[in-house]
Amino acid sequence: MVKIGDIELGEFPLLLAPMEDVSDPPFRAVCKANGADLMYSEFISSEGLIRDAIKSRQKLDIFDYERPVGIQIFGGDEEPMAMAAQIVEVANPDLLDINFGCPVKKVTCKGAGAGILKDVPKMVRLTEAVVKATRLPVTVKTRLGWDDDTKNIEEVAERLQDVGIKALTVHGRTRTQMYKGNADWTLIGKVKNNPRIHIPIFGNGDICTPEQAKAAREKYGIDGVMIGRAAIGYPWIFNEIRHYLRTGAHLPPPTVAERVKVCKQHLRHSISWKGDVVGILEMRRHYTNYLKGLPHIKEFRSQLVTCNTAVAVEEVLDAVALQYKDHIFERTMAPMAETDMVAACGFPD
Repeated sequence: MVKIGDIELGEFPLLLAPMEDVSDPPFRAVCKANGADLMYSEFISSEGLIRDAIKSRQKLDIFDYERPVGIQIFGGDEEPMAMAAQIVEVANPDLLDINFGCPVKKVTCKGAGAGILKDVPKMVRLTEAVVKATRLPVTVKTRLGWDDDTKNIEEVAERLQDVGIKALTVHGRTRTQMYKGNADWTLIGKVKNNPRIHIPIFGNGDICTPEQAKAAREKYGIDGVMIGRAAIGYPWIFNEIRHYLRTGAHLPPPTVAERVKVCKQHLRHSISWKGDVVGILEMRRHYTNYLKGLPHIKEFRSQLVTCNTAVAVEEVLDAVALQYKDHIFERTMAPMAETDMVAACGFPD
């Protein structure tokens, strides 16, 4: 049984990655319904929380149906991060996560996200300040290091554990890699198999098929995997992985009708949380991924991103279901290209 503090997550938990402009409550709702064990909010600026910025505060919204759920914060200074941790605690998530992994320049140039990988002692001080500021279990998500010459994740893992974090997720790339090339899981495995490490270690990076999840568990001994890009427009990935790990067999891929059904559910959650105008507008980024793999779908996509009412959107989705009712999807999914991923996620992590 994998536990973060007192939170029980099962034998090999599947985590939904925090992704900016993606991992909001509507998206988390469909991922939870399709097998995600633990989910995180979009990352939230500690400075934004302290300023009482509306967008930052809205990201604190969590719902009982998605528990256990964590709220993720980022920042480069100890006092604001500690204050943000206290604000987060009032929202009553199950845990608090620190983002030391976001590679985008506007974050790293402030010494936040993956930018702090240049200064491990500061990273430790900042983490300790957050741990001391809250009663919530504190976890961290980070990368292997800043670049190929500073892959210091083994040292980082020990030092962050020593100041009180309860779990660590490691993305298998450096900051300079961004999301290019293949994730390197070798160091993730070394962290997990370090005899000094006793907290759960989760791996992240390029897990987009059940076979990859199984191989990561068997080869590196990790406690679970965090899934990001592969879940965008495809929340079924969680149940598919779990079924494969349990039985060795594959679930059939969702039909067009099933994709349309979940897309509608996502839309309704979006409208419920954000209102008609914003809820419909922000769903537009998701349609391409829900309908990925359908031939000659461009006309329908064009209609979906111009619809201004839920009724109109659902009519187009119903037309898609009818038009492609006999379409058979291939089972194997390819990872989203970096350019597509950035467009979908804004600041992915």
